[in-house]
Amino acid sequence: MHVAIAINISAQQLTLTTPEKTWHWPVSTGARGAGQEEGSWQTPLGRHFIRARIGEGLDPYAVYRARRPTGECWTPELHASQLGRDWILGRILWLCGDEPGFNRHGNVDTQRRFIYIHGTPDSEPMGIPASHGCIRMRCSDLVELFPLTTPGMPVTIHL
Repeated sequence: MHVAIAINISAQQLTLTTPEKTWHWPVSTGARGAGQEEGSWQTPLGRHFIRARIGEGLDPYAVYRARRPTGECWTPELHASQLGRDWILGRILWLCGDEPGFNRHGNVDTQRRFIYIHGTPDSEPMGIPASHGCIRMRCSDLVELFPLTTPGMPVTIHL
């Protein structure tokens, strides 16, 4: 058995499987469902891998824009001052599609669509599709998952 992540859109759950243990965490995927195309705001299906791991050692509530920390840490007060912002917090696992023509290259390229597994504010619901296509997790859950991941780790997203 190898180490891999599976994201079940129907169950709104991320599962990490290793030879020693299996973990499960609730997630929130695309509010518009599953889909491959750029601009769809949907979560892409199929085989992917972790292209990059971003945020190691930063505060679990560090705020990012364009994959760079802003120097801010999320708080309910900061959230209230910027309603409607799509918060990317804590850690980022940037995904790359592994199936040319389905989720890699052209207008279906997961990496070029900037699809991540990332932290979200505690006030956001888990277990309900609500993202813009990414896979959102509680910051505390993502901080637990992050050190168990490596670049190149397989990630499968399915219904």
